[in-house]
Amino acid sequence: MSTQPPFQSPVGTHDVIGAESALWEGLIARFAQMAYRYGFSMVHTPLFEEVGVFNRGIGENSDVAKKEMYVFEDRGGRVYALRPEGTASIVRAFVEHQPTTPFKAWYVTPAFRYERPQAGRYRQHHQVGVEVLGSDDAAVDVEVISLAWRFYQSLGLTNVRLLINSMGHDSCRGTFVEALRAVLTARSAELCDEHQKTHGDNPLRVLDCKKDACVEVTSAGPSLPDFLCDECRHHFSAVTNGLDAIGISYTLTPRLVRGFDYYTRTTFEFVADALGSAQNAIGGGGRYDKLAEQLGGTPTSGIGFGSGIERLLLARAAEGVDAALINRVPDLFVVDTTGQDVATPLVDQLRVAGFATQRAFDGRSMKSQMKVADRSGARLALLIGPQEQAAGEITIRDLRSTDFEQTQQRVQASDILAVIRERLGK
Repeated sequence: MSTQPPFQSPVGTHDVIGAESALWEGLIARFAQMAYRYGFSMVHTPLFEEVGVFNRGIGENSDVAKKEMYVFEDRGGRVYALRPEGTASIVRAFVEHQPTTPFKAWYVTPAFRYERPQAGRYRQHHQVGVEVLGSDDAAVDVEVISLAWRFYQSLGLTNVRLLINSMGHDSCRGTFVEALRAVLTARSAELCDEHQKTHGDNPLRVLDCKKDACVEVTSAGPSLPDFLCDECRHHFSAVTNGLDAIGISYTLTPRLVRGFDYYTRTTFEFVADALGSAQNAIGGGGRYDKLAEQLGGTPTSGIGFGSGIERLLLARAAEGVDAALINRVPDLFVVDTTGQDVATPLVDQLRVAGFATQRAFDGRSMKSQMKVADRSGARLALLIGPQEQAAGEITIRDLRSTDFEQTQQRVQASDILAVIRERLGK
């Protein structure tokens, strides 16, 4: 016997098994259904890209690019990075394949960041999200936000708030950044240790800092909405009016700038108050009207959002939501005590006919198989012993009925599908 300890999952990762996997299945299935309802198609891209795809999008000087990306050189000398977020890869695929616009894509993907593991945030975490490219209509912003909002509702979440802001475009935001930089430079000694050194690289990131020192300085500085040009102000007004029209409440949040360089105009974030204040963001996104151009394409407007699966499930648990997201209970359980494996062709017939069917293996006794059948949650057990086999019959036992006369019924094997459909109402 080996004396070596068993392998375990890497630090910052986790296995999804058992009851948790049913929650994942249900969440992803609901998101796929919601995305289909809104006219989105699934897009699947590689887990790694040329490092420039992410550096150009999220910014080479961002914390993600400098500290958190998994960057490696392959055997051919090419430098790649594991995907740290979902948007840049979708936009790269759009630029490469030039699909018809508006291009509406949804995705589910792992994302990788080398950071301190925390609640709902792993070094390999998982996201669902959507992206729309090819329209700068404010109604698209409303549609993307409403998809996320309705998705959260479908998961049973009720204690969620929408924070929203406009970052303007290059010109009006640029004017604000210079005004903010002047304040930060004048009061740099009052900033947190990190931003005392880095505030000049990208002043907007200081707005995103949650430390009291930076919050105090930036709160006394200029406000981004005051610098919006008429065009950006009109666009943002159209977004908020659209949200009002469909009954989605929001909080105007001038400090909300998100963490990546590619954002323009509408930015938004969803927070779950049940998670507390430290790590309560469950999703967010915004416009990125320059990203396609930065990745080598023609200028193309875009907007999207992403939500972390782990964080969403934590939010459900924090709110006490325990409703199942998917039905994993089988319709039928086949109990075979003939010793001749009659179950294999019968189970196949039942599954082809559309019934979720389970069975036991290893020649277990009737008593043992019935215990497994009961634990499975199946409504009906189909029993085949030597007597049933000789007579060409199958015994149907209702595992959930308390009426003894209705509990058991013996039918011809040739009639089994019709009888099951009648009993289950399918």
